[in-house]
Amino acid sequence: MTDLSHSLTLPGALPDKRQVAASFSRAASSYDSVAELQRDVGNQLLARLPDSLNPSRWLDLGSGTGHFSRILAERFTRSEGIALDIAEGMLRHAQPLGGAEYFVAGDAERMPLADQRCGLIFSSLAVQWCADFAAVLSEAQRVLQPGGVFGFASLCVGTLYELRESWQAVDGMVHVNRFRQREDYQRLCAASGLRVRSLEVQPHVLHYPDVRSLTHELKALGAHNLNPGRPGGLTGRARIMGLIDAYERFRQSEGLPATYQVVYAVLEKP
Repeated sequence: MTDLSHSLTLPGALPDKRQVAASFSRAASSYDSVAELQRDVGNQLLARLPDSLNPSRWLDLGSGTGHFSRILAERFTRSEGIALDIAEGMLRHAQPLGGAEYFVAGDAERMPLADQRCGLIFSSLAVQWCADFAAVLSEAQRVLQPGGVFGFASLCVGTLYELRESWQAVDGMVHVNRFRQREDYQRLCAASGLRVRSLEVQPHVLHYPDVRSLTHELKALGAHNLNPGRPGGLTGRARIMGLIDAYERFRQSEGLPATYQVVYAVLEKP
C-alpha cells in the first residue's frame, strides 16, 4: 500500500463490509482464473465510456486484482491511476503487477481521496456490495472534477435467480446474495446531482456442467453468500441433493444456466 492507504476498519462501517473484504482478500489468488463474467462486463463498461474522455487522473473503484487498472493505464497513457479496494488482499495481489500509481485501501462510501481529484471513476462489479449506494454516488460527485465521468457496472434483482429459486424449493433460507432493484439505481442516479448519460440493464448468462461447478466458481470469486440470515454451518448432503434436483429443471442444451442482471451506467458531473 502507499501512504494514501487507510484502514479497512472505518467509522460506521457495516459488519458485512469486513466479511466482504475478507472474502475477496482470500479469493485474490484464484479470482482471475474464474472471472469470465467480470472480464466481459468490464469490457462492455469500457466500451460505453465517451470516446472523447481523456482524464488527467482516473480511479478504478473496487479494483480487485487490478485487471482493469492495467487496461485503463494502457488506454490513458498520460494519466495517473489510482486503484482503490476494500480488500487489502486484492491490493497486495495487484500492486506488483502495476497499472496504477497508487493502491489505496478504502471504502467506496467514504473514499480517502481529496475533492475533485479524478476525471474518471471506473467501477465494474463492485458497488453491488455497498449498502448505501446514495453515499457512493455522493462520494463520486465529490471526487470527480467538473465534466468528469463515473462509469459503473453493478448487479440488480434477478441475478442468480435460478440458484435462488432452487434453494427456495429446498429450505427457504437465504443462500444467494440480495441485490437492488433496477428502479433503485434509476432513482438514486437521477437524484445524485450527476447527469445520467446512459443507464441500462442487460442479462449475462453463463452455463455450467453441474451445480458444483457454479458454487465452486462463486467461492473462488469471493462472491458466495454474504447476506445476514444465511444458514450457518455445513450444508447437509440431503439439502445438497435437493438443490441439485431443483436446479436440474433449469438445464438447457448448453448446461445449467446462471443469469446475471447487469446494470451499466455512465454518469457525468456538470
